[in-house]
Amino acid sequence: MKKVFAILSIVAIFTFGSTLNAVAQDSTATAQVTATDSAAAVTDSTAAVTDEAAAPAEEGGMHKALKQKFIEGGAGWMAPIAFCLIVGLALCIERIIYLSLASTNTKKLLNNIDEAWEKGGVEAAMEVCRNTRGPVASIFYQGLSRYDEGVDVVEKSVASYGGVQLGLLEKNLTWITLFITLSPSLGFLGTVIGMIQAFDKIQQVGDISATVVAGGMKVALLTTVFGLIVAMILQVFFNYILTLIESLTNDMEDSSISLLDIIVKHTKK
Repeated sequence: MKKVFAILSIVAIFTFGSTLNAVAQDSTATAQVTATDSAAAVTDSTAAVTDEAAAPAEEGGMHKALKQKFIEGGAGWMAPIAFCLIVGLALCIERIIYLSLASTNTKKLLNNIDEAWEKGGVEAAMEVCRNTRGPVASIFYQGLSRYDEGVDVVEKSVASYGGVQLGLLEKNLTWITLFITLSPSLGFLGTVIGMIQAFDKIQQVGDISATVVAGGMKVALLTTVFGLIVAMILQVFFNYILTLIESLTNDMEDSSISLLDIIVKHTKK
């Protein structure tokens, strides 16, 4: 799943870049044709070709369009929404990297523990866990360190330390949910403020016209749109993080049972 997610991101970047490149090439070619035939064409047809050549250029300037809409929405309301997006994405990327590094090949780890125990006893098995990265190896180490106290104590130790590791996996998730909730709330607040400004202008002018209402309504709609977009982006990353945590949790529970089986097997010898 992680490899698919990375591949899709790379494909999207290259596809987006090639699309912009094609648009730029098309607009350049159209401009050259227009310049060559302008002497022989009629004034109306020349204007139509010019408009068609300008349309792809305007569509290609996505960055400029977003910047313009950001300014039109008002820096006072758009800046906090942008802050939620930047910080929320930073936290999501941090969690994805941490969870990716926390994954462990549990089957290989259990086989290594079993083989090391056969050769050097429980201390050798603990050394294998100590040299392995991830929460599963940490849980195994805590359980093996209490091997002399009995299987029941080992089981309780594994369960208790599993809860500790689960808390580490879910670190910063509350902040991500905060930004998911806060970004549309800021957008709706900007909507309310924009509506109030529109009605204030109507009261000052004493007339309801499109020019009077358009400014406040535009600010209201832009803040709402950007707030909802930020929330949707962060929600996608948040759900992906939850799937990683769920996979790691299931892996920890299943491998802990296998570890207890190994301990029982060596205890009977």
